[in-house]
Amino acid sequence: MPSGTSNRPKKKVKGTVTQLTMVELFRESRPRRRVVVTGIGAITPLGHTVQETWDALVAGRSGAGPITHFDAAEFDSKIACEVKNFDPATYFDRREIRRMDLFNMYAMIGAAEALKNAELDPERVDRDRVGVIVGSGIGGISTFEEQHGRLLAKGPSRVSPFFIPLMIVDMSSGLISMRYGFRGPNYATVSACATSAHAIADSLRIIERGDAEVIVTGGAEATITPASVAGFCANKAISTLNDAPQKASRPFDLNRDGFVMGEGGVIVILEALGHALKRNAPILAELMGAGLSGDAHHMTAPAPDGNGAARAMAAALADAEWTPNDIEFINSHGTSTGLGDIAETMAIKTIFGERAYNIPVNATKSMAGHLLGAAGSLELMATIKTILTGVAHPTINQETPDPECDLDYIPNTARQLSVTRAISNSFGFGGHNVTLAVRKYSEADG
Repeated sequence: MPSGTSNRPKKKVKGTVTQLTMVELFRESRPRRRVVVTGIGAITPLGHTVQETWDALVAGRSGAGPITHFDAAEFDSKIACEVKNFDPATYFDRREIRRMDLFNMYAMIGAAEALKNAELDPERVDRDRVGVIVGSGIGGISTFEEQHGRLLAKGPSRVSPFFIPLMIVDMSSGLISMRYGFRGPNYATVSACATSAHAIADSLRIIERGDAEVIVTGGAEATITPASVAGFCANKAISTLNDAPQKASRPFDLNRDGFVMGEGGVIVILEALGHALKRNAPILAELMGAGLSGDAHHMTAPAPDGNGAARAMAAALADAEWTPNDIEFINSHGTSTGLGDIAETMAIKTIFGERAYNIPVNATKSMAGHLLGAAGSLELMATIKTILTGVAHPTINQETPDPECDLDYIPNTARQLSVTRAISNSFGFGGHNVTLAVRKYSEADG
């Protein structure tokens, strides 16, 4: 059998009836290549690199503040988690800047750091076997608003020829592939707040079945614009704690009043284990599985019993061939919305039973805000950093416990935590659910 593959037998995994009736925990026997994470890049409201972002998370530092991208005086919500001190000219020349929406820039910056950290030289790999799958929940909304304004004010002749290329969601994948010459599978995913987790899940499958050796994947978002903020204000999804923005994102707290919008890009390099070992790449973690499900319930509200989220978690365990007892840590979707936090807590209890109370859970959004299409890749990054460093970042603003959210959310202070196996949850408007299963890499396993 080729290096880095396993031929897993058809088998069931032992567990309680309550835990296992959600999904039949077995997988048909087939060759399946191991997939590892070799690089990560990030630009977020907490920093312009992975390390800056992680240091802020561990310190419990919020990235929230008054909106500066536009005048938000008339908006119900006047706060957001913006990328700070960002100058596009630091990264791109003038011509490139004119031809990229902000979300594209964030994706390109994340990809550059991820490839550097993966020590992956495009000149030394088969670029036909390197793909790019980078998603965005909304795409080039600032471009759309600007060009629509031109259309109304000055007529169709004044609309930029780059309007459509700058706006469409798939262009980040296209731009990254053009920059580095990567000619493998190339497209975008769009599933609201689950977008980048879906991109990572798709990339996992493509590498497992041998259709690529490496995939640059993740998500980017730049939606702190008048139309986006107005829309989220209208559906009462975002916090209006304008006088105390750093307290506004409070997942699982009784006094939460909605999420805080964020922006940025987080890109992950997934690689077939055999390929990574051959080039002596740094291996950060092993991606063991992904679980996908749909709520089939409501446009914006989760299934009230957390059924869809529970099925995604169960499917991820099945894919990884783990039992509920294997999980040592959960990075939650944890948006700071009334219905979402309760539904996720119920889902965790459905899968893990009484043991749920002994599994540490944290919420990256309490500090970074909600990066929408980039949230899943950011939270996988945080999960991997926990595995690597033995530290779990806190869920800040845990001041008044919600009786319906009664798990261990690592309140307010980072915790030393030895983690080998973990899951990361991402759930999106429309009922899109993804759970990613990741473990500490060991060459001896599998």
